[in-house]
Amino acid sequence: MKKICVIGAGISGLSIARLLNESAFVEVLEKDSVPGGIAKTQVFNDVAYHLVGGHCFNSKDKSVSDFVFNKIMSKNLWHKIERNSNVLFGDMNIKYPIEYSIRQIYEYDKDKAIRILSEIIQTKAPTSKMALDEWFRCKFGNTLAEEYFIPYNKKIWQTDLSSVASDWVKDKLPTPNVYDIFDSLFEGKKDFMPHSEFYYPNTNNQQTFIDALAMGVNIKYTYEVESICYDPVRGKWIVNSMMEYDYIVSTMPLIELVNILCCVPSEVIESSKKLKYNSITNMLWTTTGTDNTWTYLPNKDTLYHRYIHIGNFYNKHKNYTISESIGNITKNEMVNCGKKDPFLLEPIGYNYSKYAYVVFDNNHQKSVSVIMNYLTQNKIYTIGRFGEWQYYNMDICIKRSMAMAKYIIQEQEMC
Repeated sequence: MKKICVIGAGISGLSIARLLNESAFVEVLEKDSVPGGIAKTQVFNDVAYHLVGGHCFNSKDKSVSDFVFNKIMSKNLWHKIERNSNVLFGDMNIKYPIEYSIRQIYEYDKDKAIRILSEIIQTKAPTSKMALDEWFRCKFGNTLAEEYFIPYNKKIWQTDLSSVASDWVKDKLPTPNVYDIFDSLFEGKKDFMPHSEFYYPNTNNQQTFIDALAMGVNIKYTYEVESICYDPVRGKWIVNSMMEYDYIVSTMPLIELVNILCCVPSEVIESSKKLKYNSITNMLWTTTGTDNTWTYLPNKDTLYHRYIHIGNFYNKHKNYTISESIGNITKNEMVNCGKKDPFLLEPIGYNYSKYAYVVFDNNHQKSVSVIMNYLTQNKIYTIGRFGEWQYYNMDICIKRSMAMAKYIIQEQEMC
C-alpha cells in the first residue's frame, strides 16, 4: 500500500485524506493543534467565532453535496439559511446584489436609479482580459462601478484595480444580463449564486463539520514541514530528512512550498516571489441585532469592508457580528472603528490571519503557471485556495480534492 503525505488539515487536506484513506496509507501533517485551516473556529462566550471569514457550505455540484451529506455529515444535521445581505450604498441600506435592487434605490433616489438603469442598458459585454475596474464599468456602468464595485474592491484587494485581473469574477460575483436586471424591476428576481442559500451545522458551529471531516484521518498535529526532498535511489519523498512517502499532496501556500522544496529552479523561485495575497483582521462583537447575514461596506471612511452577522447563521439567532478589515490591524484600531457604529456593542474576540485572499494582479496567471508546471512535472500534487493560488470557497476546495484523489487513485492502479 502506498504511503501518502498530505500537508495541511484544512478543508482541502482533510477532504483528500478521507477520499484516499481506503486505497493508501495517508498521513496528514498539520502545524496547528486543531484541524480546519482558515475555516476553523474558536468558541467565545458559547459563540463560534470564525477566525477568517464566515465559512458555510453550499454547492451546485451534486457530487460535492453527496460527498458532504452522505459521507461526512448527514443533511439532517444542518439547517438551510437564505442569504439576506445588504450594501451600505451612501446613506442607503440596499439589498445585495445591488444590481438587482434598482427598484429599491429608486425609492431613495429616483435620479440615481434612472441613471444606473440607463447606464446598464448602454453597457457592452466585458471580457476576461479587462482590468477589474474597466470590467465593472463595462458590466454595470459608471455609477454603480464608482460608488460601489470599485471602492469596495479597492478595500478587498488593497491596490489600484487597473492592475487587478478580472478573470476570477466568474462564479464569485453575480453577473446578470440586462434581461435579468429588468426582470428584477418587475418580479423581484434574485441571483442564484452558490451562497444565495447555504447550510450551517445545527450545533451552530462550523467546526462540527470540520471535525466530522477529520474523523478517521491520521493527523499529526503541531508538526511543521520544513523540508521536502526526493530520493531517486529509493524513489521516495523525504520530509524533514526523516519521514518517507510515495506521494506528496500539499495544501500549504505555494510561496512556502517552493521555499522548502529541494533544488527548485530559480525561475520557479522568482515566480513565487511575485505572488500576492492579502491578510485579514477581524473582531467578534455583540450587537443591537439585525436580520442580515452580511453587510458590505464600500465607504472609504470606514476601516471595515464587511460585517458577517454570524449570529444569524444559527438556528436560533443571536446578536453577534464579525467585522472584517484587510491587513494587519491592531486590536485598538479595530475597537476604535467599531465605536463609530452604534450597532456594534462590545468586542469579545480578535484575530489576525496572514493568509486570507489571493490577489489576482497582472503577474498572477503567469507566475502560477510557471510554479504549477514545475510541480506537475515533478509529481508534487497541490490543492486548495493557497495550494493552487486561486479564489476557492469551501465547496470548490472539496471538488478539487475529489478530482485530485481520483487522479492519484488511477495513477496508483496503473503502477
